[in-house]
Amino acid sequence: MKLYRFLSDDDTSAFCHKVTAALNKGWELHGGPTYAFDGANGVMRCGQAVVKEVQGTYTPDIKLSDH
Repeated sequence: MKLYRFLSDDDTSAFCHKVTAALNKGWELHGGPTYAFDGANGVMRCGQAVVKEVQGTYTPDIKLSDH
């Protein structure tokens, strides 16, 4: 099955570390990063989709961060 996650965080090194950790767990980038201004908090936010092929059958209760 193919799993999909969308990672997001403020535009800091924490976001880069989050994406790097996912890549080192076997996730692959899916498309380019996104950026948006969060007016409520006055910060830029980043997002990146990642995908991963794993064995098994999808169910909505799968904890994606465990893969």
